[in-house]
Amino acid sequence: MNPSQITEWCHSVIASNAVRGGTYIDATMGNGNDTLFLCRLAGQSGHVWAFDIQECALQNTKALLLANGCLDQASLILDGHEHMSQYLEPESADVICFNFGYLPGGDHNLSTRTETSIEAIRQGLAILKSGGIMSLCIYSGKDTGFEEKAGILTYLKTLAPKEYTVIVNEYYNRGNCPPLPVFIFKK
Repeated sequence: MNPSQITEWCHSVIASNAVRGGTYIDATMGNGNDTLFLCRLAGQSGHVWAFDIQECALQNTKALLLANGCLDQASLILDGHEHMSQYLEPESADVICFNFGYLPGGDHNLSTRTETSIEAIRQGLAILKSGGIMSLCIYSGKDTGFEEKAGILTYLKTLAPKEYTVIVNEYYNRGNCPPLPVFIFKK
């Protein structure tokens, strides 16, 4: 594991805490790297639901999963993460992953937004099983993501400590607005 890479750090924490063969959600499909990771964690007995609003994200993810023999383990949904409760039942997911910001290699003007991201987290917490984990990779920098980061962190402070443990990590010795890895454990 390369702990300096936020996604590898998050994957390591998820893998060490997740139930294998479960139901997983990649709430921000992007180029499919988290979807592939979750498919491998799911194995043949589990399933992954992946969401994105961009057709290119869905196509990139589909190609990656096909190349790795995992396409049958995933449902790729062309819809916003703030609609995930239309697809999954409450208390049905073991793991939910988010990467907030814009699609790597995509249009930087099209990125996640504070309102829909907070709604997606709220819905995700209802969908998450007791004992489940939610991973949030919060990217901010240059001219994007600062409002979203502040809004998400403010929302997370309102979560009941008897129901959730929220751990906010920080790359303490990095400049230039490094990403913020956050984990939510549902009790």
